[in-house]
Amino acid sequence: MAGTLALALAPANALADAWQERSDWSEIFRANEASGTLLVVDKRNGNAATLVHDGERARERFVPASTFKIPHTLFALDAGVAEDEFQVFAWDGVERSIPPWNADQDLRSGMRSSVVWLYQQFARELGEERERRYLEAIDYGNAEIGDDLENFWLDEGMLEISAEEQIEFLERLYRNELPFDEADQRLVKDLMITAAGSDWIVRGKTGWSGQLGWWVGWVERPNGPVFFALNMETPNRMADLPKRQGIVDEALRTIEALPPAN
Repeated sequence: MAGTLALALAPANALADAWQERSDWSEIFRANEASGTLLVVDKRNGNAATLVHDGERARERFVPASTFKIPHTLFALDAGVAEDEFQVFAWDGVERSIPPWNADQDLRSGMRSSVVWLYQQFARELGEERERRYLEAIDYGNAEIGDDLENFWLDEGMLEISAEEQIEFLERLYRNELPFDEADQRLVKDLMITAAGSDWIVRGKTGWSGQLGWWVGWVERPNGPVFFALNMETPNRMADLPKRQGIVDEALRTIEALPPAN
């Protein structure tokens, strides 16, 4: 009776926001020999279903790694550190282990190839004070930088964010509700496109700290968006990285957010 009474007295929005654990997604993680969380907010048809594998972990904060390139690009555009998607940033000539990094870059290539040196350059030009101000303005995770301006979002950096907070941030970007020019928000969303079909678009960004992998973004459908945020352990390092998008794709197909695999 007490449980029934508590349910009856719960606010309607609290019931609507209840997270639904998906046991079938646990099977997807198990089949991929992966440990992590996947949070999905399905807003198609005016609804707001929240689906999850490992809800406790979805609320736990981790270093964002290269998923931070999404807000970091907005910071750079707002501050004039980057003018637009056509500006070319000269390679510094330092040979790095990832071949696409060893060339001049623009915002599109920097996002696509996740070019760390480019965003470290942005961080230096933005400076500690502006980085902190922007992080606080968008309420991004714990908004901590520490004393390492060039690495605070990488590896063992101080900045941390949860899968839940990633989606909250992405929803605001989707609606152009972040405190930046709408044109800049639309540009960043264009840079995030990774796949598309006749009636769907995927916008997202991967991240990897060396120990932890991320894949965050959303699927746009005619009847509304489906947001997702996955993070997972990567004990096999680079060998585990394809699992990030593979797990999310398989899970999204179970709710018909993506078309069937070919």
